[in-house]
Amino acid sequence: MTNTLNPLNERACARAAEIIMQADALIITAGAGMGVDSGLPDFRGKDGFWKAYPALAKANLSFSDIACPATFETNPRLAWGFYGHRLNLYRNTIPHKGFQLLRAISKHVKQNAFVYTSNVDGQFQKAGFPQKNIIECHGSIHHLQCQGVCDQQIWSATPFNPVIDEENCLLTSDFPHCPTCGGIARPNILMFGDWSWNESRTGFQKAEFNEWRHTEWRYTTQNPVVIEIGAGKSIPTVRWFGENIGAPLIRINPREAEVNRPCDVSIEMGALKGIAEIARKLVGMGFVAKED
Repeated sequence: MTNTLNPLNERACARAAEIIMQADALIITAGAGMGVDSGLPDFRGKDGFWKAYPALAKANLSFSDIACPATFETNPRLAWGFYGHRLNLYRNTIPHKGFQLLRAISKHVKQNAFVYTSNVDGQFQKAGFPQKNIIECHGSIHHLQCQGVCDQQIWSATPFNPVIDEENCLLTSDFPHCPTCGGIARPNILMFGDWSWNESRTGFQKAEFNEWRHTEWRYTTQNPVVIEIGAGKSIPTVRWFGENIGAPLIRINPREAEVNRPCDVSIEMGALKGIAEIARKLVGMGFVAKED
């Protein structure tokens, strides 16, 4: 990748590489901006969302209008038209090179890398990050739960292959059904105004992280570092998590990269470019081999 950085980003990437070289634990936090370089929409504002889903623009439905349990109750074919299209999209998307670079960097850090992401797309798993080291704080589109919450079961969406009328954003194939009651299933995703999300799977993931943090990390980790990528302010869950780890924070974001502490680093770049530039610095410093 051609080096066309402005001086501020040049210094920031060099500082980020120095912090990573001294780190013995890596926490990667990621928001919607992480997937943009893979070709995924980030739904930033109505215009971005409606560009991805023109049928919903015609109906004057915003992201929060369609991504809510009420739509599954009143118009399940429309709701599954939206989520079924996303499921197909994420299944067919190849993670960009930045995922591979993060994996290569993490292999040179003493402790295991943990991922905390608000993305429901499963791209970190597809890129090879171990499932046991990932927290999906808003759930996963690759898992289902009962719309009526008849029990606490969560199951894989793998057998479900939705057929979508993209022009009208409608599911034309059969609904996925709950194996317990036979009712319509929904994605195991935290939606807007959602009081029925089954968070047990995400809770288990958080317990795995806490066990790691209070065992391996507590006794052997001296210099953890957080790399935050593409996490915005509108839904700040990811930003809050990384800021409260108690470690230096490297924030990569093309629009909202400001940081609050002297130990933190602000990189005003997109996900792939920012990760690639840090990796290039680490290669130059001899921390990561070029072939990684």
